[in-house]
Parts: sequence; C-alpha cells; structure tokens
Amino acid sequence: MAERCAWIEPGHRGLSVRRQCELLGLHRANLYYEPVPESVETLQLMRLIDEEYLRHPFLGSRRLVLWLASQGHVVNRKKMQRLLRNMGLQGIAPRPRTTVRAAGHKVYPYLLRGVEITRPNQVWACDITYVPLQQGYLYLTAVMDWFSRCVLSWRLSNSMDVEFCLAALEEALRYGRPEIFNTDQGSQFTSQEFTGRLAAESIAISMDGKGRAIDNVMIERLWRTVKYEDIYLKDYATGADCHQGLQAYLTYYNVASYCPFVLCA
Repeated sequence: MAERCAWIEPGHRGLSVRRQCELLGLHRANLYYEPVPESVETLQLMRLIDEEYLRHPFLGSRRLVLWLASQGHVVNRKKMQRLLRNMGLQGIAPRPRTTVRAAGHKVYPYLLRGVEITRPNQVWACDITYVPLQQGYLYLTAVMDWFSRCVLSWRLSNSMDVEFCLAALEEALRYGRPEIFNTDQGSQFTSQEFTGRLAAESIAISMDGKGRAIDNVMIERLWRTVKYEDIYLKDYATGADCHQGLQAYLTYYNVASYCPFVLCA
C-alpha cells in the first residue's frame, strides 16, 4: 500500500487524485492517514504480554486479562483482543471458527506429521513474530532450515504484509531449494504471491493445522531463543538499532549452531 501511495501524483494534468486512487485500488483516505503511535503504557503492556505468551502460548485473551490484573495492570478484554491482533498472537487452544480466510487464498495440508527430518534442505519453515522496541514495535520474519536450525534469511517490517515475507524467501532461495516449505495459515503465506513463488520452484507447500503451534515447533523455539538471548536483553530503542543487533546475533546463532550454509560460505 505504501508503494502504491507513492505513485500518486497530486499535480498530474490528465488524472485527478480520485481517479489515480481508483486505478490503484486505493481509498483516498490512505493518502492522508497518519497512524497514531501506541502510548508508552500500551507498549509496556505489549512487552509484558509477549513475554507471558512465550512462556504460556495456550493463554487466550480472557486468561491474559486475568494474568495482567495479577501483575497490577487492569485491561478489559476488548483492548486485550486488539493488542493481540496487533501483535499477531493468538492462544493455541481449540476454539470455534471466528475468522474467515482471505478470499481466493488456498490452504495446503500439513505434510510433516510422522516425517523424519534427516538432511539439510529437506524442510524449510517460515513464520512472523512481534518485536518490541522502546518507542514502538516491528515484525520479524525468518526462513529456517529444520535439520540444521540455520536461519537462512530474515527481514524486519513495521507491518505484517506479504512483501517482507517474499523478500526473505527470495534471499533464502539463493542457498538452495527445499523439498517442503512449512508455514502457518496466515494471509501472508496463503497469498498467491507467496504460494505461487514456491510452486514456481516445484517446492511442496505445507501449512500448520489450525491451533497447532507445535506443527512449526522449530521456528517457535527460534523465536524464544532470539527474544530471550537478544531482543529482551538489548531493549532496542529504534528499528535501525534492532536491525543491526539482530544481524550480529543471528550471525552468531548460525555459527554457534554449526550451520552448514555459514561454514561453507
């Protein structure tokens, strides 16, 4: 959306701003809207929620409201649900179906149940996680080789769009081609852009079952490690600081994991 907004030419002689927005599939409000940053208090709450979610990913909005209250923070359930949506988090307990997948997005079956992972490039996985900053937050995506635990590529973004996931995928494909690529059922990964890129490389597509975080357990463990060993310790002030710090940490992580891609580079 940001890229399409940049294409608008207010002084264009042949096309009004309204017509340009229609051609680009934009609402005119997108040109003038400036997002309101979260307050310091809300950012602190999001940090606490993220830490508790890592410890107990089965907690839903109701139980997280009770947990925050036990920590001295009163938040109603409506606000908790909004914060969880912004952070891309949801409890893994079974629940009634309350969301509808994006129109035209195909969901693929989970292909890894009972499969023994014995070699690099057999299975890659990708996911997105919330990254707290002192004055805001970002989203981190990474592509990981299941066998070696190597982080093949990663990207930071201030929104959960498909573009930064695609950028991470393109970089990872420089190292080879997996037989199977596993993700969750998020709209970024079910989009035609993402699945089409995998299909073009003849890569089998696997997606976690609903409410089954354990299906992508390797990358869930990666997020826990990255947050406890780097993000929470460093408490990054800006996106630039976060990018620089993660670059150093993930390089260390790959070397410490004896990643074959790094050692052969």
